[in-house]
Amino acid sequence: MNPLERAVRHVDKYQQRHTPLAFVVAVVRKFGDDGGGTLATSLTYSAFVAVFPLLLLFVTILGFVLGSNQDAEDAVLRSALVEFPILGDQLVSSLRPLRGSGVALAVGLAGLAWGGFGVTQTAQHAMAEVWNVPGVHRPSFVARMARGVIVLGIGGLGLVATSALASVSTFTGELTPARLAAGAAAAVLNVLLFVAAFRITTVRTIATRQLLAGAALGGVAWTLLQALGGYLVSHQLRNASEVYGFFATVLGLLSWIFLGARVTLYAAEANVVLARRLWPRSLVQPPLTRADKRALADIARQEERRPEESVDVSFEAPEEPAVHAEAQGPD
Repeated sequence: MNPLERAVRHVDKYQQRHTPLAFVVAVVRKFGDDGGGTLATSLTYSAFVAVFPLLLLFVTILGFVLGSNQDAEDAVLRSALVEFPILGDQLVSSLRPLRGSGVALAVGLAGLAWGGFGVTQTAQHAMAEVWNVPGVHRPSFVARMARGVIVLGIGGLGLVATSALASVSTFTGELTPARLAAGAAAAVLNVLLFVAAFRITTVRTIATRQLLAGAALGGVAWTLLQALGGYLVSHQLRNASEVYGFFATVLGLLSWIFLGARVTLYAAEANVVLARRLWPRSLVQPPLTRADKRALADIARQEERRPEESVDVSFEAPEEPAVHAEAQGPD
């Protein structure tokens, strides 16, 4: 065993003996096993493609509801776009409501709303991958679309509520009791939204109680990110030229959505690790821990696609290295 491997195995043994550290390592390992980076990228792409059509839909509806009251429309829109710190002002100035005939508008809005279903479908696929749900037990297309409607409805209402709270709970300015109270209320609401999102996008065989810990983690983490968002992305847009500012807005929006996707997936992975007790995980193998074997078996069984198909998993003990002794001849 070379010195580097010896050092890594020493660290491995240390983290396996300490539960908090072993849990964190297990979540990170599970995220990698499930291709979490690819899932986060897919969620980011779907959300980025959908965010502008959905915002355009939102602006158009505001135009009809509020009529010619431009000031009220701008106030509501800015409140909603506080979910995208610093980037909200650029988005507000870029959006214009749809106008035209009623039929053309209805067709256009239907197409825009349909674009939002891409996010809900990707989110349901991501949750199925995180929980290693066998293909035979995943919901049908019709069921996924029905869940998508619910997700969009709850997400829209939650956006309005959390935006109003987040707009007064950032870390900029003096931390007054009102700001702290608004931040606490935003955290509670975000936790509830995470619980609802996890429940709707996860198969029914997973009990709701198994979704609560990750929802609490995700809701609090998202609230902190929202409060710190100005510090995270403002340097990308400050003092930028008009052309550079456009690209900075796009890159900043992509980065922000990607960060949110990773927070959501890590929270979901924490639920799985906690529910199935998938820790401690090993950093180097062999040997495999019991949690390693359970995680690998779940990944294998995930590939079942038909009711008559069954995947069985077994593990063999690693072979011991052969020891060769040289025969000693006569002196």
